[in-house]
Amino acid sequence: MKTRSPLVLLVALQLFATAAIGSAEPRVNGAGCACCAKSKAPGEFTDRSLYQVGSVWTDDAARPVRLGSLKGRPQIITMFFANCQYACPVLVHDMKRIEQALPENVRTNVGFVLVSFDSKRDTVDALRDYRTRNDLNMNRWTLLRGEPDDVLELAALLGVNFKQGADGQFAHSNIITLLNADGEIVHRQIGLNGDASQTVRIITQLLGRPGATP
Repeated sequence: MKTRSPLVLLVALQLFATAAIGSAEPRVNGAGCACCAKSKAPGEFTDRSLYQVGSVWTDDAARPVRLGSLKGRPQIITMFFANCQYACPVLVHDMKRIEQALPENVRTNVGFVLVSFDSKRDTVDALRDYRTRNDLNMNRWTLLRGEPDDVLELAALLGVNFKQGADGQFAHSNIITLLNADGEIVHRQIGLNGDASQTVRIITQLLGRPGATP
């Protein structure tokens, strides 16, 4: 039986996500940087972590994935669909610009996550083909598909609005979200073709490795 977080928790997380938009600096725990709080036992998540949700996703290798498995390094996450001809290619390009702007010793410690809106058409094979066509690194990029209810839940937590039209296309928000290693929202890059320098700076701060030049 699927484990679902209480609605009140989701609302609280969304409120935090909304509040986080205005914050340009990563949230730092009292024990140290936000990416490496050592006071928590393995497997535990903070009350602001998106990793608390119990949904199980499927990646492009047909493996079941819980969001909590992404814990341990900053993750840059956006929602997309593979048949998108307009905004999604730009969003992925923006994420790749962030990836390329990071120094190698930072880049290898950051994950990039694409989560599909399109539960029907974005099958495992479709996501695998998307990875190949877009040359997405196997070690850094995670492509996920899920059930419609899980997509709705995650979109709410990320503050992403979307709606499918009669032509099968999705109108959606264009948001790239940075999570710290605990799965807490620390920054959002809103819009297309945005300046990646702030996102890059915050990632390097999270990892304690300044010096990136976007």
